[in-house]
Amino acid sequence: MTSSARTLLVVGAGPAGRALAHRALVHGMSVTVVDPAPDAAWRSTFGMFDDDLPGWLPRDVIACDAPSFTVFTPERREVGRRYCVLDAPALQRALTLDGARLEASRAREITAHTVRLDDGRLLSADHVIDARGGGATDPRIPRQTAYGAVVSGDGTEMVLMDWRQTGAAAPTFSYRVGLGGGRRLIEETCLAGAPPVPLDVLAARNARRAGSAEPGGAEPELVDFPLHPGPAPWRSPHGGPRSGAAGGLMHPATGYSIAASLGAADGLAAALARGGDPVRALWPRRARWTYRLRLVGLAVLLGFDGRELTAFFDAFFGLPVHRQRAYLGGRDDLRGTLATMWAVFRALPGQQKARLVIHTGRAVWAGRSR
Repeated sequence: MTSSARTLLVVGAGPAGRALAHRALVHGMSVTVVDPAPDAAWRSTFGMFDDDLPGWLPRDVIACDAPSFTVFTPERREVGRRYCVLDAPALQRALTLDGARLEASRAREITAHTVRLDDGRLLSADHVIDARGGGATDPRIPRQTAYGAVVSGDGTEMVLMDWRQTGAAAPTFSYRVGLGGGRRLIEETCLAGAPPVPLDVLAARNARRAGSAEPGGAEPELVDFPLHPGPAPWRSPHGGPRSGAAGGLMHPATGYSIAASLGAADGLAAALARGGDPVRALWPRRARWTYRLRLVGLAVLLGFDGRELTAFFDAFFGLPVHRQRAYLGGRDDLRGTLATMWAVFRALPGQQKARLVIHTGRAVWAGRSR
């Protein structure tokens, strides 16, 4: 590393921040990471589609995978796309920070080029990227909640959505995946709600799903996060972009963020190393319009009850895999996102088509009003 290397300051050492810092080091940048506990162990479950795993990550970060996944909408449907659950400690180890400066502190103030620490010190860099978790606290922003139990059990079957026991009101689905090492996660999930289904309700529903399954020796997994940051994520209040889930890299209609955060890290790091604009690197025009479309998709889901959500996802998972992938991934695949949304509309029953049009119109109008 030369004295002319560009400097990067990453705030937050979770998966998004650590991945960006790791790739920035690979691209020859001088990197500082600010986090109160930069080496704290990751305990969340990270699920993603295998074809979204960046090629620069070793395959041993995968704890468990299967060549297809299952949905119940309400009939069983098997979808031929490989799904995997990551080994969180292995992923953390793979994102090495050798050569980075670690500051075990909190950031009090952030600008595009400086960070003021809790102890008053001011750090500066060519670029500052805020990769902290958390996010919007506005109660009007939809949230996803889930309650998961780790149980003993072999097998790699990946059940992404089981809608068979959901009711019309307060709809939730079961997510059941292998974790490796003879363990499985059974998790009851409220996809989106404003307000969402409370954790205690999810816990009771999950207990019925788990039945007599033997506990796997881990603490329950509690999930509660906003599905989007509120303002457009490319308009940061401090002038530089945020990264990770709280920076708009979460899919607002699904809650998935790990794949997008890992997938964006190398391109963003390469752009920063060249002296490029980080906002343009993360949010080209097509990515912005794709994000807006997915916000409309979220608004549509919020308008459906449990039976309608089940029919919606039956139509979605009946599409060819490449259509599913265009909507679930590809942050800048505007054409693919539009094509998938149109294909779902065509596949829905007539009455639900009408409701979808109404919800879409309301969502578009609300977006124009902001």
